[in-house]
Amino acid sequence: MQSLAMIDDWPVPTAAAAVVRADGTVTGAHGPVDRRFPLASVTKPLAAYAVLVAVEEGALELDEPAGPEGSTVRHLLAHTSGLAFDEHKVSAEPGARRIYSNAGFEVLADHVAKATDIPFAEYLHQAVLEPLGMTGTSLEGSAAKDAVSTVNDLVRFAAEVQSPRLLDARTVLTAMTVVHPGLDGLLPGYGRQRPNDWGLGFEIRDGKSPHWTGASSSPHTFGHFGQSGTFLWIDPEVSAACVALTDRAFGAWAVEAWPPFTDAVLAELRSAAG
Repeated sequence: MQSLAMIDDWPVPTAAAAVVRADGTVTGAHGPVDRRFPLASVTKPLAAYAVLVAVEEGALELDEPAGPEGSTVRHLLAHTSGLAFDEHKVSAEPGARRIYSNAGFEVLADHVAKATDIPFAEYLHQAVLEPLGMTGTSLEGSAAKDAVSTVNDLVRFAAEVQSPRLLDARTVLTAMTVVHPGLDGLLPGYGRQRPNDWGLGFEIRDGKSPHWTGASSSPHTFGHFGQSGTFLWIDPEVSAACVALTDRAFGAWAVEAWPPFTDAVLAELRSAAG
């Protein structure tokens, strides 16, 4: 795909990107796709997937208590537990506000570890990384932000999310459906969104503006970006996903570069589809 070469013009030392179809076909790749990059918050979809595996295995339930008083596993996955951004303190009642929370994912990881009697990093490895052959990926700290991975590995994950084997397809559909619709909230780097829609561990684009995906991205697009200059989006309307990893922290450069890149990728995908 010619559009992927646009990453060569990004003001970053190193970048790699790829596009994968819902059937697992990689339609294009560019840059060092086997290089390991810190994912920052792109860690969260991986962690969320492991949590959902634990739910399907019967180790826990989405609506069981977890986190602050009145909060559940579902609240934590959807950033509606009331926990603060990066502190283990309560800032709101569960379900009242969309407060993007690293702390919430750390509480989730502890909850899964206690329920399964397996450290969360090991559970993630056994439940998601190993079955998908993600040999270049590891969780090296917080379940909110400390995974390291490669484009090739995230392509495997994106293919799984589009055509699930580790989870029931209905579970994945739930994960990409808005939880607690209508809640406003701050999208880091992009300001307050009304509403700020999320599923279970995945951000949902809907009509958000400004946004890190493209102007031509469908409202059903879901995924995540990270403060390490990384993103993964899945657009069901084109039956494809795109991964881009860099070694420069998110900033104004990404706000400018990412949307036109995504629009070019989508235009090429739509053109190929006729």
